[in-house]
Amino acid sequence: MDSQNSLVLISNNVDIPPVVSDHQVARYNAAKLTRRDFDKDFVFGSATSAYQVEGAYAEDGKSLSNWDVFSIRTPGQIADGSNGCVAIDQYHLYKDDIQTMKKVGGRLSAGINTKGIKYYSDLIDALLAEGIEPYVTLFHWDIPQCLEEEYGGFLSTRVVKDFIEFAEVCFWEFGDRVKYWITLNEPWTYTNHGYVEGIFPPLHGSVAPKQNRTHTLQYRSSARSRELQRGLVPKGDPATDPYNVGHNMILVHAATVDLYRKQFQGSQGGKIGITNVSKWFEPLNDNQDDKDAASRAVDFMLGWFVAPIVTGDYPPIMRELVGDRLPKFSADEEKLVKGSFDFLGMNYYTTNYASYAPNPPGTPPSYYADQLVAFSTERDGIPIGPKGGSDWMYVVPFGIHRLLVHIKKTYNDPLIYITEHGVDEINDKSKTVAEEGYSVRFGIFYIDFENGNLTRYPKSSAIWWKSFLAPPKLLGATKRQVEETRDVFDVSVKRLKSGQGYK
Repeated sequence: MDSQNSLVLISNNVDIPPVVSDHQVARYNAAKLTRRDFDKDFVFGSATSAYQVEGAYAEDGKSLSNWDVFSIRTPGQIADGSNGCVAIDQYHLYKDDIQTMKKVGGRLSAGINTKGIKYYSDLIDALLAEGIEPYVTLFHWDIPQCLEEEYGGFLSTRVVKDFIEFAEVCFWEFGDRVKYWITLNEPWTYTNHGYVEGIFPPLHGSVAPKQNRTHTLQYRSSARSRELQRGLVPKGDPATDPYNVGHNMILVHAATVDLYRKQFQGSQGGKIGITNVSKWFEPLNDNQDDKDAASRAVDFMLGWFVAPIVTGDYPPIMRELVGDRLPKFSADEEKLVKGSFDFLGMNYYTTNYASYAPNPPGTPPSYYADQLVAFSTERDGIPIGPKGGSDWMYVVPFGIHRLLVHIKKTYNDPLIYITEHGVDEINDKSKTVAEEGYSVRFGIFYIDFENGNLTRYPKSSAIWWKSFLAPPKLLGATKRQVEETRDVFDVSVKRLKSGQGYK
């Protein structure tokens, strides 16, 4: 990576399960990779999102979000019945969690919800007091339900005005301390899951025959997917809704960046960008049709949201295949959108094979039908990589390299922060997969949901991470601290194996 791109935020979701064999840990340690192998200004960190960690869903004047309604008022949408009303209760335990972060090391990427200003002000102050710099995300898929009911949320251009008013409050209240802002997290996921597959709120769309299984299916309702496949729950227009929602999300992002640059950036001195997610797509076969299919898949997932803010318009192949159903930017909107970022956040989890798949006659238009691509995770019966906890998760390290090279060559070598990556593990005690709710886990700490105390326990990955980040002059002391942490870990594992649980 070029020197100008040497500042990268790495999310420490890369994980070793809490019960692992010695040879697995040794494999990580044997690499002898340390913080000193990276440039001094290379940034490492961890990521959270408000709904996934905070809890306190009805405190400090917070109204219901779309996710509150989705998980509480519509039973069966999340298979294990869980919700984010309490989550890991970071709203009340954030001071303890900050101390834990300090012990391990790193930065924080946090999602702001619609809670009171004082909580976030206190949280930011507490982070900065411990030398932890916050990278703040304004939107991580949770929109006030009242806006969803009033005008359809991101289906309406009215969302732009409301969002920038919300952003203005955040810049005004926190911008003196927050120097890295992310407008939207994974607009593709929000659009695809909510308006194509119909598995996230507001439950629009339908399941297409050649769907691109995604990286957040721990929230998927299997029952709803079956209903959609049978055509029993038609809602919205899968031929137009995804493109309209995506278009409005791009306009929201660009308008927010414009506001920040005109009114706050000069005095506050921060940077602002957007975080996207994409798989890498490899041709299934070594022929031109499949190579073109893989290229289309990248453009429909990554290019959909990156090309406009770099070039001012969608990828040409999307214009060609989607036609008039793909909204157009006006001349003023193009000026607003083009160049609306100081950095690009990038989330990567896995890679798929892609092959050419023409649509059968009579296939109705939709996001996946438009691509003319079939997706798979194996070739000749061989998986593309080791399996993770979720059905979509395969560990394919080369994918992130090829994805970054593609961005560098295609989009003028932008500054990139890797804001999420990793692998999940199964949380089911019988080791069978149930892909929703809290049945799979990311992260470097084990949270005890079983006993109701939400105690945090370091996993092997936390121990490795702590050792990795140790500065040279503190390496000896850190090794002792790591051993102390490992002792706590070992006791926890013994209790789990004996059936006593975590305490």
